[in-house]
Amino acid sequence: MPRLKSIDIFRGLCMSWMFLGHLIEWWIKEEFFWLKSLSFSVFDPIGASGFLFISGVSIALSYRNRIYRVEILKEMSYSRVKASYYLRAFFLLIIAIIYNLAIAFTINNLSWIWTWFVLMTAAFSLLITWPLLKFSKKTRIVVGFSIWFVSQFIYFIFVPFQSQENLQGILYHILYNDYSLDPLVLFFPFFLFGTVIGDIINDIYNKKNIEMRRKEIKEKMLIPIGVISLILISVGIIFYFPNFLVRSSFSWLIYTLGINLMALLILITLEEYNVFKTKKNYRVFFYFSYYSFTVYLGHNFLYFIFYESLDLIQIWIASLLTFVVFSLILRQIYKKWGWKASLKSILGKLSFNSASKIEEKITEMREKRRNSP
Repeated sequence: MPRLKSIDIFRGLCMSWMFLGHLIEWWIKEEFFWLKSLSFSVFDPIGASGFLFISGVSIALSYRNRIYRVEILKEMSYSRVKASYYLRAFFLLIIAIIYNLAIAFTINNLSWIWTWFVLMTAAFSLLITWPLLKFSKKTRIVVGFSIWFVSQFIYFIFVPFQSQENLQGILYHILYNDYSLDPLVLFFPFFLFGTVIGDIINDIYNKKNIEMRRKEIKEKMLIPIGVISLILISVGIIFYFPNFLVRSSFSWLIYTLGINLMALLILITLEEYNVFKTKKNYRVFFYFSYYSFTVYLGHNFLYFIFYESLDLIQIWIASLLTFVVFSLILRQIYKKWGWKASLKSILGKLSFNSASKIEEKITEMREKRRNSP
């Protein structure tokens, strides 16, 4: 199937907000922290949750493409695909742990080695999802919502033991540290729901006939997913109004899923009907998508530049100028180094090449055993 620029734009939007959101959080003066709270309340649904959601979409598309190459084209083995998938998750987990270690040593608090920053959540989401990709779409939806329901009850059981040195306190630390970030039990379902949407997209875009494809987009996406997203947004708002924007609350999770579905649906529809020209007009989002992990790690060096020193006017000027400069830097990096500067691409190539070498080694060992007397 063709590469959808809508997916790159969505991921780029998520990374752009995480970039700008962090700058606002780091640089705004303490007396203006209300601006941080307001901006996060409005835009955070396309932050880490959106990034994990679209990552799930991409993983499902990649998985179906490789299974097609295994079963139909006979270009590779299933064991190589599986090994590549798990190696990619393992390499990402190593990077996430190193990132957490750097944060822990910077703030002199070793408990932060185990913290649910989005890199760690993404790594564990990858590790967990492989067996679930064989399940039906309905089963994955049920699993995702079940995790949300159960996690709410578990949270209220363990939150009284937060920071305590007992079994309950340890379990809270493992499951929810830090609750204001991206705990796996709350954010993994976004990844899982993304795999469902990825499968739907894969089924539709395998149709080469444009009229048939647009008909299925209308019947399988535009109408059903549009209605579902509106229902989710409405339920999320009503369920805990007016506090539905309280991050990680059950109401916020439902509302945010609806926003993610609606945003991706709009982008895919606009692209399909050529409402905008994605090649040039939205190139900046492509750079933030293509270098998503690189941006996430690299932008942390901006933390101390204006730490808690900007007022309401200065914060917007500094943040937007920094975003523009960073975009121009990414553009030049793309022209000069391309995939070689993309941590996401490097992980993909490294995991696939490593899986190929492992498979070759195993094949050689089997051949030696067969030929040995």
